[in-house]
Amino acid sequence: MTEVFCLSGGRALSHFRLRRLQERLRQLVPAVGTLTATYVYPVAVSAVLSKQQHGQLATLLAAKPGLPLGNATVFTSPRLGTQTPWSTKATDIVQTCGLTQVVRVERCICWQFRNLSTANLRTLVSHLFDPMTESALYSAADLQLVFRQVLPGPLRVVDILQQGITALQEANRCWGLALAEDEITYLYESFLQERRNPTDAELMMFGQVNSEHCRHKVFNARWIIDNKAQPDSLFAMIRQSEQRHPQGTPVAYSDNAAVMTGGTGQYWMIKPRSGEYVGQSEAMAIVCKVETHNHPTAISPFAGAATGAGGEIRDEGATGRGSKPKAGISGFCVSSLRIPGAIQPWELPEARPSRIASPLNIMIEGPVGTASFNNEFGRPHVAGYFRSFEMAVSGRLRRGYHKPLMLAGGLGSIRPQLIHKLPIPADTPLVVLGGPAMLIGLGGGAASSMTSGTQTEDLDFASVQRSNPEMQRRCQEVINACCALDANSPMLSIHDVGAGGLSNALPELVHDSDRGAVFELRDIPSADPGLSPMQIWSNEAQERYVLAVERSRLGQFEAICQRERCPYAVVGRATSEQSLLLNDRSAVKSYGVGEQDVGEEGVKRTQPVAINMQVLFGNVPKMQRTTQRIMPSNTALK
Repeated sequence: MTEVFCLSGGRALSHFRLRRLQERLRQLVPAVGTLTATYVYPVAVSAVLSKQQHGQLATLLAAKPGLPLGNATVFTSPRLGTQTPWSTKATDIVQTCGLTQVVRVERCICWQFRNLSTANLRTLVSHLFDPMTESALYSAADLQLVFRQVLPGPLRVVDILQQGITALQEANRCWGLALAEDEITYLYESFLQERRNPTDAELMMFGQVNSEHCRHKVFNARWIIDNKAQPDSLFAMIRQSEQRHPQGTPVAYSDNAAVMTGGTGQYWMIKPRSGEYVGQSEAMAIVCKVETHNHPTAISPFAGAATGAGGEIRDEGATGRGSKPKAGISGFCVSSLRIPGAIQPWELPEARPSRIASPLNIMIEGPVGTASFNNEFGRPHVAGYFRSFEMAVSGRLRRGYHKPLMLAGGLGSIRPQLIHKLPIPADTPLVVLGGPAMLIGLGGGAASSMTSGTQTEDLDFASVQRSNPEMQRRCQEVINACCALDANSPMLSIHDVGAGGLSNALPELVHDSDRGAVFELRDIPSADPGLSPMQIWSNEAQERYVLAVERSRLGQFEAICQRERCPYAVVGRATSEQSLLLNDRSAVKSYGVGEQDVGEEGVKRTQPVAINMQVLFGNVPKMQRTTQRIMPSNTALK
């Protein structure tokens, strides 16, 4: 039987962060006095610990028995039903140190206010935690709920066979899929041909794979300007310079980052056999990447900018058969700052959706998020830029950056022999490397394709990812170790997991080699047993990669992961058939949209996804944009 007890640790926030939080809270409740934030560690054990073992555990956690209790006290914990990466790592360390009775250690925060009423405390609680990843608990007894288990969520089915295309249109609106009308029609006709109803896992996957974020639909669109068809798409125009002068760019617009010819340099690596860290002189190529992370930064500046930097780092690391990120840059474009006490003559009265962060808040929190991720990952952040612009054009029209531009970029190095990914043979093991699935960043690819603030507030907030740079460093060490093996690297191909989660990354991995794949849903690592099949498949939990690993070298790859203590899982295999199958050996009951049970569909479905790769990638309608030129007014400056 599992027993639970708690230890109290040191302060959870620095003096600076605690003071800044107090200032924000006093704007809401002026009566806020002294605030303390202390770590609390709930511990679940399978057998009673001895006095010596209790002391050993307290030493490992830098903690002591008991809880710091007071009148105005509230606890914030990881979201109930989930296990955090910190918990996984800490539990592993504790067990490695001999405390095998410890089933799990978790970390919470105890917030204590001096002389604050219960009513005021309830007012402030929502400002103390992130509701996507944390829960609020109002008593010490509730800390046991951290270890509560929950049942998996259901698979949902859209009943187009009975309700027609309107059911698909409603799902598109409710789930924020950002599908255009021609794409809805395309999906409706595709599933009608198969005479079956689509699942939410299939629809969310299609929405992510074919989002503007992932497929650049606007930049690849056909354009008609002034009733005249244009010969090139925007993307084709951008690529013209490289097509005309390809010298020095062995990879451009075809991988996660570009590769430029470099020179001779010192390549530092750990020798596979001896474990020595050595440098050797060899030819080096340069990896470069710039991308944006605008929508998440508009909703949650720190988390959005941090994961923007993290995604760019993963893109570099997942170039070719693996590379080393070396240095980062960032940039921000926002509307007028309107600094209190320093309003400028040209700054207009503020007008923005309430769920979008203010330009000032973006510039206070965003750069810190970017620098924080780079620093914690171990990559220098060496340069950046900042621009503020907003103007009234005419009437109610304004031009500016209410939805900010958050730019993340960087440079890295790659060994020339690893620049290009290798073809994936049938039956190749497909691996997820990195952290577990969590209910964060759901629908981010589609959300970023919509106008920020046009969704419901819950959808906007749910689409923002959360960062864990320490886990990403572990993944990078695995990549580095594989690259040190040179041509004998077990990795045939690698992609980072970003927008759309595994539902985009895994199909993309095999599609590059004209393969299909079969996956097992329950082999995907998950920190939240309550996730539905769609949520496991499409969440955008960060710090993950997908890899095709040569079958004969799978054991070698697993040994590297175990040495680096980096989580991994073989989740499927490549197939020669052009279909994508996601099996669920623990199939839960499926339900219709907005209903409890829908007869035929209200049964267990063992395949949340069974879709032809051609439907997913091949025949999707191409966007067409029609517009007219608007002549500039050339109004004189005053």
